[in-house]
Amino acid sequence: MRKAYSPYALAAVATIGGTLFGFDVSSVSAFVDNPDYRAFFGYPTDVQQGGITAAMAGGSLVGSLFSGYVSDRIGRKNSVQCGAVTWLIGSIIQATVQNMTQLIIGRFISGIAIGICSSQVPVYIAEISPKQIRGRLVGMFQWAVTWGIMVMFFISYGCSFISGPTSFRLAWALQVVPGAFLLTALSFFPESPRWLASKDRWEEAIMIISNVQGNGDKTHPDVASEVDEIREAVDIDKLSKDVSVFDLFEPGSRLRTFVGVSAQIWQQMTGINVMMYYVVYTFAMAGYSGNAGLISSSVQYIVNVIMTIPALIFIDSLGRRPLLITGSSLMALWLFLVGIVMGIYGHYVPELNGNDNIHWYVENSSAARAIIAFNYLFVASFAPTWGPAVWIYVAEIFPMKQRATANGLCSAFNWFFNFVLAFCVPPLMKYIQWRTYIIFAALCVCMSLHVYFMFPETRLRTLEEIEMIWEAHVPAWKTASLDLTEIVNARSRNGPILFSDKANREYGTINRPCSQGSHIDSIALPPSYSPYSDLEPLISRNRANE
Repeated sequence: MRKAYSPYALAAVATIGGTLFGFDVSSVSAFVDNPDYRAFFGYPTDVQQGGITAAMAGGSLVGSLFSGYVSDRIGRKNSVQCGAVTWLIGSIIQATVQNMTQLIIGRFISGIAIGICSSQVPVYIAEISPKQIRGRLVGMFQWAVTWGIMVMFFISYGCSFISGPTSFRLAWALQVVPGAFLLTALSFFPESPRWLASKDRWEEAIMIISNVQGNGDKTHPDVASEVDEIREAVDIDKLSKDVSVFDLFEPGSRLRTFVGVSAQIWQQMTGINVMMYYVVYTFAMAGYSGNAGLISSSVQYIVNVIMTIPALIFIDSLGRRPLLITGSSLMALWLFLVGIVMGIYGHYVPELNGNDNIHWYVENSSAARAIIAFNYLFVASFAPTWGPAVWIYVAEIFPMKQRATANGLCSAFNWFFNFVLAFCVPPLMKYIQWRTYIIFAALCVCMSLHVYFMFPETRLRTLEEIEMIWEAHVPAWKTASLDLTEIVNARSRNGPILFSDKANREYGTINRPCSQGSHIDSIALPPSYSPYSDLEPLISRNRANE
């Protein structure tokens, strides 16, 4: 079968996996306040509605945990296609729903598919993309999520005018469309060259790299450099044991695992899913209910799609750290303002529009409009920053041997906190009302500080260069200006031996030349030894000369 090698086309198709996530988010949010939905499922309590919403996140947690194992065995592309098949099964179960239990089961199965796709699609794209546009292409995953949320919301909005259970059954049946498209279209694209290389399928790997980066020219400098770096990484990986989740917490890997897990947790703790899953509740508290509430909510989804575009354009020029820090700082501001305005101008009510899950109401029309505006600004701040940047960042920071397993683990934490928040937000809205927003605002402040001190910059680095930064223990706030070539040149001026004599004697280190000044290789070192520790004086000297 003839394959397509355009990295943009590949990313466009692969990120349909993100559309699945988006479809599932708004397939519930548009109906939580719908009379037909509430009557059919026996007027779900806050706990029951939380369980329905959280079922998807629970399945995603399970899917992401084993996705790394599956991906390493059958390949990145094939694992995503397995996710598409699982999605089709879950969608059919939801479309034929008869009761709440069946809905929860269907959402759980769909969640497994989302867990697989959300952890492995970024890996697949990152491993096949040229470094100059890798951030942009991986960021398309989050853009696909926003498109899925918006498209499914409008489908659900249109179906809401149909009376009876047909309204939500039809909306959920249409979820099979992106799953079937993803399953079919991926057949026309190649496997990850890095995965093929790890299986000693070098001829295929080199052919794919040359088509993606050199228009079929295997002698192109970018192709030669990429193949050389992958070959060195594969040689090292073959000398180490198979990676398990526990290996990610060994010395040498522990810090980056902590950063990757934290990034995914923080994305959930921004409060974005409070705004997405239960946006109808928020707007109802501000006085917008029924058709007006749904239309007002739709604007938020449009903002989400449009404001993700700047990230795709600028993330490879601005960098990951500035986007994350700016985004969390702005989100903290808008969340504080929402909470303060609600607290000052709102008051307790026994129920709102027949929904006893909502106990707060803002009567002042100016205050209500301000709350809506702050919600839009919050989404506009999340969309170009923490939305795409986290998926990009986590797909970049791990070495090839760990990448699939580590991304699965990090995604699992994202989905675990997604599950917890989806389940807990309805009771929070019911019992502490506006204070919910203050809690998330404080968490946004904390994540800004964490990114500044702990998250290295990865912009315009090859995946192998990023590995070198971690091993060199460069402070995160100094990595953006770090010149790895100067460090390597400094090493050559200070003598031919990279590692200390003690390390060579005790650990049997084998030193090999650097490839294009980008990667430093060591073999057979124990996890407790950091091979780049001897570079610290050179790094300090380099910073002093800047």
